[in-house]
Amino acid sequence: MTKEIYICIAVAVLAVLALATLLVLRKARRGRLRDMDLMEGHAFEYYCADLLRGAGFLEVEVTRGSGDYGVDILAERDGVTYAVQCKRYDGPVGVKAVQEVYAGRDYYDRMVGAVMTNQYFTRPAVEVARKLKILLWDRGYLESILEERT
Repeated sequence: MTKEIYICIAVAVLAVLALATLLVLRKARRGRLRDMDLMEGHAFEYYCADLLRGAGFLEVEVTRGSGDYGVDILAERDGVTYAVQCKRYDGPVGVKAVQEVYAGRDYYDRMVGAVMTNQYFTRPAVEVARKLKILLWDRGYLESILEERT
């Protein structure tokens, strides 16, 4: 066989290995997302805190369970302070979560408020968040954080 054939075979083998690795990583990420869907609320808050740490947030602190004024996590990144409400739901997240973190952001004197969820947001929640300048971090955002970590 010629040298070119060996090179073609080597490239094909490397391509197959790269594809297999990508599929394994994608399956693992989907597994983590499914695990997230089964978590109890407080465990989800700690899971979100870990995701934020992995995304470069600093001074990440989970607030106490009750009387948290609509904020589950306090964090900072690039000099910007955040108040984050976590919602582990089985369906879309509505306006109430946005209202809660809006109030909590001011209570904790934070610059930015965000709602982080394993699901997606209702249209009214998106509209209210836009008006109140609240960030919405949905399932897709969580997935992107997981992709960056793998």
